[in-house]
Amino acid sequence: MDYRTISYTLDDGLAVLRLERPEVMNALNALMRAEITDAVRAAGGEARVLVLTGQGRAFCSGQDLGDGGNAAQIDLERTLREEYEPMLRAIRDCPVPTIAAVNGAAAGAGANLALAADVVIASEAAVFAQAFTRIGLIPDAGGTYWLPRQVGFARAMGAALFAERITARQAADWGMIWEAVPEAEFEAHWRARARQLAEGPTVAYRNLRTALRQSLANDLETQLALEARLQGDCGRTRDFREGVLAFLEKRPARFEGR
Repeated sequence: MDYRTISYTLDDGLAVLRLERPEVMNALNALMRAEITDAVRAAGGEARVLVLTGQGRAFCSGQDLGDGGNAAQIDLERTLREEYEPMLRAIRDCPVPTIAAVNGAAAGAGANLALAADVVIASEAAVFAQAFTRIGLIPDAGGTYWLPRQVGFARAMGAALFAERITARQAADWGMIWEAVPEAEFEAHWRARARQLAEGPTVAYRNLRTALRQSLANDLETQLALEARLQGDCGRTRDFREGVLAFLEKRPARFEGR
């Protein structure tokens, strides 16, 4: 499919979805949200890892307040339910690991788009901001869900109330993201990380993501039963047999993703 607001490439199992509206710092309009949703779903069926990143100096500056006329008259509830939720659910439900490679500013819904990914790798030039209260709103696009779970209640509350910029290094120290990388090394680094996942045991990755996410709502007994079921699923894969054989033969495993 030809996209107008994003680009999508697939190379040997590695899918890269790049936001391509640098003139507005990759702000999210209705078309971009629909195209992201479509591309993420496509990656789930043909890739082994998906990377979301931005073109230019920003990752994503959040909602495009110039999209659709008077920003103050936007039906925010409808927009969130009909446009943002499908996009965020597509990322969460993607059957392959997802990486947000945050190349620059990630603000408002753009910050929370990044946090929806399994792993966030940021350039040290990047900043994050829950900028919603600056225009009289609350964090959305999953922000009230992701933040308390990743940084704790006190930091989530402070970040949301004060809407201050959080540097990539600070975000890494807080546990909000996986790592912050020097700008000069950024793209080579996330590509190496993504390639590592693309060559890994796909079923195990899918099951561990399921287990960790469901653990947030499960008690111990439920979680132990889930672990046993998912581990049994992993144990029936070719990748498990290959992993054991590679360990015994003292060589790197060659996973097929099944």
